[in-house]
Amino acid sequence: MKNLTSLILLFIGLQIVNAREIVNFNSNWSFKKGPFTTAEINYNSIFKGDWQLIQVPHTWNATDMQTNQVTPGFYSTNERFYVGDSYYRKSFTPKVNWKGKRIFIKFEGVGANAEVYMNNSPLKSTQNKNKVSYQGDVNNGNYNFVGRHQGGYSAFVLELTGMLKFDQENEILVKANNEENPAIIPVNHVLFPVYGGIYRPVSLIVTDPINIAVNDFASAGIFISQKNVSKKSADIHLKVKVDNKSAQTNNIEIFTSIIDHNNKTVKSISTPYTLSPQGRQEIIQDIKVNNPHLWNGLEDPYLYKVVTQIKQNNQVLDEVTQPLGIRKFELKANEGFFLNDKKYPLYGVTRHQDRWGKGSALSNEDHDEDLAIIKEIGATSIRLAHYQQSDYFYSKCDSLGLIIWAEIPFVNQVTTLEENNALQQLKELIRQNYNHPSIYTWGLHNDVYTPNNYTTELTTKLNDLAKTEDPYRYTVQVNGYNTVDHPVNNNADIQGINHYFGWYNGEVENLSDKEDVETWANDISKKFKDYKIIFSEYGAEAKPEDQVEVAGNYGNQWSDPAFFPEEFATKFHIVHWATIEKHPIFLGSYVWNTFDFATPITRLNVNPRNFKGLVSFDRKIKKDPFYWYKANWSKEPVVYLTQRRMVNRGNEFTTVTIFSNQGTPTLTVNGKKIENVKNGYNKIHFVAENVQLQKGENIIIAETNLNGKTISDKIIWNYDSKYKTSQKEATTKDIHVGL
Repeated sequence: MKNLTSLILLFIGLQIVNAREIVNFNSNWSFKKGPFTTAEINYNSIFKGDWQLIQVPHTWNATDMQTNQVTPGFYSTNERFYVGDSYYRKSFTPKVNWKGKRIFIKFEGVGANAEVYMNNSPLKSTQNKNKVSYQGDVNNGNYNFVGRHQGGYSAFVLELTGMLKFDQENEILVKANNEENPAIIPVNHVLFPVYGGIYRPVSLIVTDPINIAVNDFASAGIFISQKNVSKKSADIHLKVKVDNKSAQTNNIEIFTSIIDHNNKTVKSISTPYTLSPQGRQEIIQDIKVNNPHLWNGLEDPYLYKVVTQIKQNNQVLDEVTQPLGIRKFELKANEGFFLNDKKYPLYGVTRHQDRWGKGSALSNEDHDEDLAIIKEIGATSIRLAHYQQSDYFYSKCDSLGLIIWAEIPFVNQVTTLEENNALQQLKELIRQNYNHPSIYTWGLHNDVYTPNNYTTELTTKLNDLAKTEDPYRYTVQVNGYNTVDHPVNNNADIQGINHYFGWYNGEVENLSDKEDVETWANDISKKFKDYKIIFSEYGAEAKPEDQVEVAGNYGNQWSDPAFFPEEFATKFHIVHWATIEKHPIFLGSYVWNTFDFATPITRLNVNPRNFKGLVSFDRKIKKDPFYWYKANWSKEPVVYLTQRRMVNRGNEFTTVTIFSNQGTPTLTVNGKKIENVKNGYNKIHFVAENVQLQKGENIIIAETNLNGKTISDKIIWNYDSKYKTSQKEATTKDIHVGL
């Protein structure tokens, strides 16, 4: 009888819930691309005629920013992609039961600057296939300004309540613009393109006049912090922001429950509160969780749910659910990263969000595919460079156990006009992502320097803001000069260093008087042992169609900007990782980049692309360096032969390189066992030198047998001395081990 009573009460409770409604707002948008003249806008002719029918997410740069061909060079300013104004519009009729409610519109990402308007008398439209034609009078441009947002990567929320008319169509009009702006970060398209458009989802949020704040920089309105975390207990601290637009004082109750994986309530707390009609108010709640199930990275990414409700007279006025992963992060100088007091490796990759044929207008399936590839390689951490990414992506990292570095797009150049926007975007990044347990650090900038005084002051302000908004996480800033004590550096908790030995400067190995990665690592290990340092970027371009038999000791980005052999990149990554893993000065490291990405202005070749990805832009080819990291990081068995795309070979005697995390592999060439297989740079890297090939087809097989299980790989090479004369040669002396 007791259980039956509980069920009845639960049913009654569900019936009286009057919580928020979230409406998908992605379909049936109309789109019109510029450029537009001032006269057109003034006379509203822009709003008539044919528009393209599209679905959101959408970008107008999916093609031109990825196929634009210009003269190669480090910086190219002759843009052949469209930047400027474009318009989006959508009509809808509010539901009758929304009367008396508050109605908000949430944009998860508009590239890059948005102005939002409403028109209560939309033009008549007729739809034909993928086009919409508008006719009629636009009432002399009777559009009501709703709000604007500057910055292409953070979400924003605007309230529509006072502008809506019920029982008739209302129209939302969005003006988007992705032109360079010295006051809005990123201030140019140099390191990566800012794709124009409403490229992330849009939703309507409908709430009671008394609600958990919706438009607090598009945050959840709830901020969950944790202290004193151990296996025995954890102190969970909640700050709940509440709005009251009912025009009177209300007695309410803030009711919060922590719910486990089995939907069982672990702890709950109720806080009575007298809510004034004036001003947004904060309610604090503290909950102690005994014997918590810890969030433990990839091994056990256990998540609780925090469900917070506003109740009044046994009615739920509003409800918000947020993730809770109870965990403890700690970085110890010259030791490493610790998760829940145990050393945990930061095997890191970086990720740009765009992809071939789509730009940044991605589906959840696209995000899932990227994460599956990142998990396959064995990465434990992702640097989400160089901007705030999709909330869906952060949420998936929470549930998968990947540890995240999140940052703002203060990159590449300082204009002295970007301070306000940089501070705004950092506040948005932190508030919108505060509750994601996967995030361990907030990134303040990447490679920004002169003028030093201004930049030092701004990065200090950014660090202070981050610590005010979130005193529980680390901050990180990144330099590319390898000078740890540069004046602009060390204004954050962590110093990230971008360095590309053998690519932009120095050489991979110390074969001359140039500095190499090993010499540099040894030097900073002595000088800066008390600093928290992360190797934040390193990588080399690799085009799978570009092949050489023997790699050089530095890349040819200057001498031949159209030729990036995969073999050099493989050499680069082998040497760099073998150096990183034995130097504890690096508390973590991040390969640049997981995927090739568009660079329509800055690139080192005729294609508008950065080829430093371990995986191709379309995600179809995993390059040889991908398997190097998979063999080193992943728990999956790996035996992999490199140079599978260097098929036609002109050297009779060659080196065979194998990656194996299953012990020393057996190597056979045309059925004959090769005896001189030995370790190279580390215990995963194996080489056999001076292997003789027969003319014509050669079958190379590497295999291991561990605990009765055979793991093998096979490639085919064709040898003929005539191939040598048709091949490009390496740009410097041959390397002396491998490849």
